[in-house]
Amino acid sequence: MAPRKVIITCAVTGSVHTPSMSPYLPVTPDQIAADAIAAAEAGASILHLHARDPKNGRPTADPDVFMQFLPRIKQATSAVINITTGGSSLMTLDQRLAAPLRAEPEMCSLNMGSMNFALFPMLDKPKEWQHEWEPKLLEATRDTIFKNTFADMEGVLERLGKGCGTRFEFECYDVGHLYSLAHFRDRGLVSGPLFIQFVLGILGGIGADPDNLIHMKRIADKLFCDSYQFSVLAAGRHQMPLISIAAAMGGNVRVGLEDSLYDGRQLAKSNADQVRRIRGILDGLSLEVATPAEARDMLALKGGDRVAF
Repeated sequence: MAPRKVIITCAVTGSVHTPSMSPYLPVTPDQIAADAIAAAEAGASILHLHARDPKNGRPTADPDVFMQFLPRIKQATSAVINITTGGSSLMTLDQRLAAPLRAEPEMCSLNMGSMNFALFPMLDKPKEWQHEWEPKLLEATRDTIFKNTFADMEGVLERLGKGCGTRFEFECYDVGHLYSLAHFRDRGLVSGPLFIQFVLGILGGIGADPDNLIHMKRIADKLFCDSYQFSVLAAGRHQMPLISIAAAMGGNVRVGLEDSLYDGRQLAKSNADQVRRIRGILDGLSLEVATPAEARDMLALKGGDRVAF
């Protein structure tokens, strides 16, 4: 039997953290492209991408901003480009889909349910904010819902999945999200091999501890048997401990400054820092890292030559 390969996903910038939290958070298209390319060179086979307003670092869904870095990344690496359909909880679904529908990527993320997605606890750490929007955005999550209704998800699966040949990183923030995904499987709207991202540690979703990871895996096994691959991301300080456990359990891993700003006890100076750290852990576990070509084969992706950028 061939040795199992582990897919490393790197989530380069996201919409959770703000520029005041780390000077190393990629903000401009140049920074996002450079950090993504370096992460791929360090061993990430999938790059999960958001965009930010280059003037102030605020999350943006503007497809014109995405197009300032997507072609550059594709030209410089063979990594799978995975574009968010989540954006942020303050964006409409049409805004969140604008860039993916233009780019027709191999992969997109898809959040599997509406939920509280609370970032306001980050206001408890006093700091001088560079931009007025930063504390306002964090506070706004106290009284907003991250909307992903069944109609929303059906629309994404139809427009991107069926319409563009895009496959998905199904982001499951709680056990109920796994049952929602099984519902779509039972209706024939999704098919294997499914790539399920267990998301632990977001306030409003399941907590970041090993018992919850084991429970998510147990339920996914019951629902999907051998027709899925799982990966794990864990927020903040939980990142490396829980993804290391995931790798030992037979899963894939996600790192990146979207999920944690740290490399050990220090601020990560780049996304590549985190990729190199998890590669060292995987090596210590005698696990091999999947190349982009191997990741494409494992997840039945359409190939980078069939994207629109």
